[in-house]
Amino acid sequence: MANTFATAAAPPRMTARQRATLVVLLGAQFMFAVDFSILTVALPEIQGDLGFGIDSLQWVVTAFALTAAGFMLLFGRIGDLFGRKRLFLFGMLMLTVSSLVGGLATSPEMMIIARTAQGLATAIVTPSGMALITTSFPEGPLRNRALGLNGALLSLGFAVGAVLGGVLTDLLSWRWNFLINIPVGIVLFVAALGLITESRSPNRPKLDVPGAITVTLGLLALVFGLTGAERAGWSSPETLVSLGAAIVLLVSFYLIELKSSAPLAPVSVLHSNSVRWGNLGGLLTFSMESGMAFLLTLYMQQVLDLSPFQAGLMFGFLGTGAFLGGSLSSKVIGRLGAKNTLVLGLVVQAVNTGVLFWLGQEMTVSVAVVLLTTFVGGFGHVLAIVSYTVVSTSGISDDEQGLATGLATMTQQIGFTLGTPVVSAIAATQYGELHDGVATPAGVLSGTTFGFLVDGLIILAGAVLIAIFLRTAVAPALGAREATENVSA
Repeated sequence: MANTFATAAAPPRMTARQRATLVVLLGAQFMFAVDFSILTVALPEIQGDLGFGIDSLQWVVTAFALTAAGFMLLFGRIGDLFGRKRLFLFGMLMLTVSSLVGGLATSPEMMIIARTAQGLATAIVTPSGMALITTSFPEGPLRNRALGLNGALLSLGFAVGAVLGGVLTDLLSWRWNFLINIPVGIVLFVAALGLITESRSPNRPKLDVPGAITVTLGLLALVFGLTGAERAGWSSPETLVSLGAAIVLLVSFYLIELKSSAPLAPVSVLHSNSVRWGNLGGLLTFSMESGMAFLLTLYMQQVLDLSPFQAGLMFGFLGTGAFLGGSLSSKVIGRLGAKNTLVLGLVVQAVNTGVLFWLGQEMTVSVAVVLLTTFVGGFGHVLAIVSYTVVSTSGISDDEQGLATGLATMTQQIGFTLGTPVVSAIAATQYGELHDGVATPAGVLSGTTFGFLVDGLIILAGAVLIAIFLRTAVAPALGAREATENVSA
């Protein structure tokens, strides 16, 4: 009897094939997380080599994030219909080819084409990879463990990307930030071909083509309007028309999703107070953190004159703080509750971003301030990530849990997409006169520090609103700890 009980209570173990499959799927997700940040510290080098202006440089980041966010929901549905393995393989092939194009780029246009294709590859592989993880492991401890590892590697990948990008740019060339994907992509493609089992959704959901078109064009118009504000000003016809079109398209998308029988974005669950305010917290923490990272790259290399390698190492402190936040998040949520942890995380991120307003050109003090604030701010950022996911999936019925999770994922992608162009447009108002698209170090200092201040104030304002209006109590400590296993660390 005792032996029977012990056997029944023993945690399930992965088979050798499951472990190998998980390595391939997590390897792909880690690779895409690295790709999101690997060019961050290389941007000034790319600007000089290819002739980007400072007002258009952010498109190297935005072209990737925009296509990833705009098409991810659509390709997730296509994978459900036509096969997730098939789509996963196609995405890995697209990433490998687009990385070769990026590594050989000789003009801004060629670079943007390569980054757009990389974003599309991300939109293809990420949802199919997540679906393959959930279908490869039964619901319970094994799936929770796989999803927990996925979340940890996504956070680690962002930090590793910045460090690796600095090393490759400094020791070899920024081109190797692209070329390194080629052998890795080939290995993962071949391994996936033999290890992964094909899966499809048994329900054969319809494609929400109107929703996909309106959200993609709406995000594109919004980003184009924001970048147009840098070039022509906020009151220019170009900016106003683009932003007006974005509003019309995104409102249309919302109305389409409310009526669609198979919506790309489950906006109907926004009736829940916790879903609504939790996703606002997620949108703020993701968008403002990605915008801060873009400005910090410009500051470290164009004001402090650090090398890409040195700048990449400094981003490692942000990654360390983020890792610590992920490790302690369940304990903090268990003690404070998810709502209070979300507010705390946002306030910590806001304060440590806003403090960067007082940065100057003095090397020693500035480096110390950047290291300390990015470490503590990264800790707060990940507290906000974990708690927003818990909040935004709480207080709703079981049959809406899948919708709430999908909406939280969409929030993350839109945040990544909008952060850099929004904060870049704010900073551009203070760059001063440009010479051949390039600002002076004093202009970059003025613009980036102003951007840091506004970035922090936006997060702080969101934290105050959430503290006031988020009324729904979130699960007790045990439920919170279980929920954090499935979210990004």
